[in-house]
Amino acid sequence: MSRIGKKPLSIPAGVTFQIDGNVITVKGPKGEMSQAFEPEYVSITQDDGTVTVNRNDDTKPARSRHGLYRSLIQNLFVGVTDGFAKTLEIRGVGYRAALQGTTLVLNLGYSHPINYELPQGIEVKFNEKENNVFTVSGIDKQQVGQVAAEIRSFRKPEPYKGKGIRYQDEYVARKAGKSVKA
Repeated sequence: MSRIGKKPLSIPAGVTFQIDGNVITVKGPKGEMSQAFEPEYVSITQDDGTVTVNRNDDTKPARSRHGLYRSLIQNLFVGVTDGFAKTLEIRGVGYRAALQGTTLVLNLGYSHPINYELPQGIEVKFNEKENNVFTVSGIDKQQVGQVAAEIRSFRKPEPYKGKGIRYQDEYVARKAGKSVKA
């Protein structure tokens, strides 16, 4: 049995949880999110401030979705209470980023700046101390990760000088350049 799926979820304070057919709706201080689930594989019940996910049978699809839906519901609770964030860092001479309205303007050594339109529900904040470090945040974990990955893909960190956009805790293995024989 799924170790993750077995654990009951407690509904945080200030959060309302509602099941309508095969759609879960969660409302909290940061916003409202909904998630569809497959009732032929799992059943979701709510009682006394806890939510439990039970699978309907022991088929492989039901077993694989048991822990998945429990984790998705947990992410809904975390998203509407605390939110999710990814911190990115720009390294390179002349590389910089600026926010103009809802557009992130990136100068990354190309002949032109890159204008990235931020999706609705995503916010970018720059660090006061270092303007080459910024945080992508929002209530949807998947969307925050996708936006951070798209921004990083404009100039991935290269192994020789370490220039590019990287996650703040990312380690980039450095390589030695060509050496000249004397």
